[in-house]
Amino acid sequence: MSQSKVLLLAILVSVGVCGEVAQVKADEIKPVYPEKEWAAKTPDEVGLDATKLKAFSDYAGGFGCVVRYGYMVYTWGDVSKRKDVASAVKPVYTHFLLKAVEERKLASIDDRVAKFEPGLRSLNEALGYKDRKITWRHLCNQISCYGVRDRPGDAFDYSDYNMALFFDTLMLKVYGTTWEAVDADILHPKLTDLLGCQDNPTFMAFGTEDRPGRLAISPRDFARFGLLYLRKGKWKDKQLVSPENVKLAITSPLPLSIPRTEGKSAEMIAGQRSLGGGNNQCDHNNSYSFAWWVNGIGRDGNRNWLDAPNDVFGCLGHGGIRAMVVMPALDLAVSWNDTKIEENKMINHALKLLKDCVMQTESRREEKGTFGL
Repeated sequence: MSQSKVLLLAILVSVGVCGEVAQVKADEIKPVYPEKEWAAKTPDEVGLDATKLKAFSDYAGGFGCVVRYGYMVYTWGDVSKRKDVASAVKPVYTHFLLKAVEERKLASIDDRVAKFEPGLRSLNEALGYKDRKITWRHLCNQISCYGVRDRPGDAFDYSDYNMALFFDTLMLKVYGTTWEAVDADILHPKLTDLLGCQDNPTFMAFGTEDRPGRLAISPRDFARFGLLYLRKGKWKDKQLVSPENVKLAITSPLPLSIPRTEGKSAEMIAGQRSLGGGNNQCDHNNSYSFAWWVNGIGRDGNRNWLDAPNDVFGCLGHGGIRAMVVMPALDLAVSWNDTKIEENKMINHALKLLKDCVMQTESRREEKGTFGL
């Protein structure tokens, strides 16, 4: 099918002319991926309202971009600017954990981390050496309870000590690299080069002496990572991570039966570093899935982001100031940095503004989403 026909069908789908029959045909279109540069379309060409996109970016501030159907359709500020994304890096760690299992460097995400980090074996004798039982699943879901008295899996502890242990053990011991070489050995050849990233992403946002593991990436490059997960782990003709693992990562929020830790301190490995903050920073609220934030139903009975599609998922840093968010039902991804968006109320409103940019909801897919979340 020619690009012109693909574009025409996308527009017809977006404005609802073709109804359910057109949606089925749209699902059969060969997906578009960026090359060295992003292919661009105007908002109108992909069924988005340019005036409403401007209202969205004015609300957000900072700089960022919007991608639809694999095309760059809207930017504000300098989208090539590489900058730290804070906690939005965490799903990238999960990506490399899943890759380690697929490459047989690990037998399972339920392997015990102490196989690679022996320092865990001697901690907290009075608590039954609880840290020996920490698994990779625990680390990426922040239920390892590393540094608090709870046992692994028993409570949620959003902790930058947990994440530093995750990054260091995964990269330095499972993959066998160093802080100095992690970009050249792991990040670039196993992910960002494959995605064709343009602005040289790095895990050393502040250098090897200052919180190594922090990701500096431009919005247009981070959007490529979002597009990879929107396309269920496939990039052009290569499956970079299995569809099953993509689904696991973005549709497995922690159940409400797991409480937030009370934060009572416990022993950690001597000299344990942090990625920047402390522990017990927030609750998961049925919306934390392998380090991705999703639109689960929280303790108050409401969706995490009430005005966003049910299947939305994203990477969030500094409470939303830095982020990359995907809306599968709308075939849309957005990435931003240095914004005014902070905490859930503002995130929800920003996502509502973005959703409202769609000229007309394409189909009933939005009700359940791509993976039926």
